[in-house]
Amino acid sequence: MGVKKLAPIFLFNSVRKMNIFESMDYDYVIIGSGFGGSVSALRLSQKGYKVLVVEKGKWYKAKDFPKTNWNLRKWLWLPELRLFGIMKLTIFKHLAVLSGTGVGGGSLVYANTLPVPKSTFFKTGSWAELNDWENELKPFYDEALRMLGATQNPKLFDGDNGLKQVANNRNINENYSPTNVAVYFGEENVTKKDPFFGGEGPDRTGCNYCGACMTGCRNNSKNTLDKNYLHLAQKLGAEILAENEVYDVRPIGKSDGSEGYEISIKSSTRIFSKARKIKAKGVVFSGGVLGTVKLLLKLKNKSLPNLSDKLGDDIRSNNETLVSVSTLDKDKDFSKGVAIGSILDTDENSHLEICRYGEGSNAWKLVHLPYVTGNNVFVRLGKILVAFFKSPLKYFKIYFKNSWAKKTVVLLFMQTLDSTLKFKRNSFGSMRSSMSTGKKPTPFIPESVKLVKEYAKAVNGVSTSFSLETLAGIPSTAHILGGAVMGRDNSVGVIDKNNLVFGYKNLFVIDGSMISANPGVNPSLTITAIAERAMGEIRQKEKNF
Repeated sequence: MGVKKLAPIFLFNSVRKMNIFESMDYDYVIIGSGFGGSVSALRLSQKGYKVLVVEKGKWYKAKDFPKTNWNLRKWLWLPELRLFGIMKLTIFKHLAVLSGTGVGGGSLVYANTLPVPKSTFFKTGSWAELNDWENELKPFYDEALRMLGATQNPKLFDGDNGLKQVANNRNINENYSPTNVAVYFGEENVTKKDPFFGGEGPDRTGCNYCGACMTGCRNNSKNTLDKNYLHLAQKLGAEILAENEVYDVRPIGKSDGSEGYEISIKSSTRIFSKARKIKAKGVVFSGGVLGTVKLLLKLKNKSLPNLSDKLGDDIRSNNETLVSVSTLDKDKDFSKGVAIGSILDTDENSHLEICRYGEGSNAWKLVHLPYVTGNNVFVRLGKILVAFFKSPLKYFKIYFKNSWAKKTVVLLFMQTLDSTLKFKRNSFGSMRSSMSTGKKPTPFIPESVKLVKEYAKAVNGVSTSFSLETLAGIPSTAHILGGAVMGRDNSVGVIDKNNLVFGYKNLFVIDGSMISANPGVNPSLTITAIAERAMGEIRQKEKNF
C-alpha cells in the first residue's frame, strides 16, 4: 500500500527533475582549464556529459608563445596594462605567487616535472583520516603519468652537472637523479604523428633542449594539457570558452543546488562586454588557488552562503625558496636542457632542483638583487651595498655583459615541513594573507642558504634573488596550494574525500585548492591523480540525466 501511495509522488519528482535538467545548457561547467579542470573535462565527456570549460586566459598554439620573456604582452598576465600572457605574478604579505593563465592553465608555464610525493604527504593534513591515500591513489598516479606522457629526462647539461657536483661533495650521489618530465623527446626537431594516444592526439615534435619550457614551448614538444586531456575532451564534444571568467554561481530553485546552477560569465580581456548566464546541473571549480578560493570567498558572502567557514584556510606552499646563481665561466651554457632536468634529495624533508630559461629570456635580471640574508631590511640593504662594492665586476657581468638566461640557473629548494596561511577578502574584493599555523614563510631557510653557497662554488657563480625576497623577506612560490581542503565535515574542510563541496549538490573543487597537506614536491602530478580519482567516482550519464 505504501508503494502505491509513493509511486505517483516519485513519478512526479522524476518528471520534474527531468524537465529541470532538460532546460540546462550543459551538464557541467568547469571553471578553469588547468590540471584539475582538464582531467574533469575529458572524464566527464567520456561518461556522456555535455561539458563547457571556461578559461580566463587565451588560446596559445606553439608558435604563439613568446620567443623570450622580454615579450611582456605574451609572457605576463596583467589585464590592467592590457597584457594577456601566460604567467601571472601575485604578491601577498607573506608570499609572491607565480601561476599560469591560458587554455591549459599552469601546464603552459610549469617546469614539466612530475614527482610522486613521499609517504608523509599522504598521512598528514586534514585529509589523512579519510582514506589510505598512498594506496588509494597509486593507480591514479600511474594513469596521470601515462596521460601526461612522463619520461625520464635523457640528457643532462651544464646546470645539471653543477647539481651533481653538489651531490658528490656531500657524498650523496645516490640521491641525485634525472627528473620525470612531461616532454616528448623523440627525434630532435622531427615532427611525427601522435606518439601517445594511438593517433587520437595531435602531431608532436621532438624536444631540442632549448630550455624555454617556462615561457611556452614553441617547439611543440612539451606535453601541455591542450595536447592530451583537453584535446581528447574536445574530440568528444567538450567546448572550451577562452578569454572569459565566471563571476557568479547561484543555485536554481533549491538552495542546495540539487536543481542546478546559474553561472554568470563575462569577458576577461575586453574592457566592455555583455555578460551572459549559463545553466548547468553541476559546476567544477578548477581555477587554482588564486581563482577558485578568491571566487568562492566572494560567493560565500553572496550566492553560496553555506560554504564552510574553513574556506581560505590551510593555504600552503612547499616551504620553498627560489634563488638564482649566475656562473662566471665563459664555457658554460645553463640555458640548455629541459626546464628542470635533475633533482637532488638533500635530506628526508628537503630537495633541490635547478630551473632554467631559454637563451634570450633575460627579463628576470631587472628585478634581481644580490642574494643576502639578515634579520631586517636595513641589514640586508647594507649587505647589498657591500656586495656591489666588493665585487663590482662580477655584478657588471651579470647585469650588463653576460646573457642572464645562458649563464643563470634558478635553484628551487622545497621541504615537506609545514606552515599554513589563511586568505580572506578585503574591502576592495582582493585577497589578503595572514598566518594560520607554523612559522612565517621565509626565503632565508638555513639549509637553502647552505645549498646556494655550495652550488655557487661548484659552478664559479654569484647568487642573486627576486628583489622582494631580498628587500621585504617575502619568498616566492610557484606552488600555492590549499584553501578548499578535504575534511570529514565542514568544521575541518570545504570538500569531502570525493571533492564534493559540503552543503551543496554537484559542486566540486578539483585543483590545487583541494591539496590538504604539504607534498614537498612539484604538485601537478598529484593534482592530476586526485582529479582522476574524483572523476572516477562520478557515474556514467543516464539517458534522462
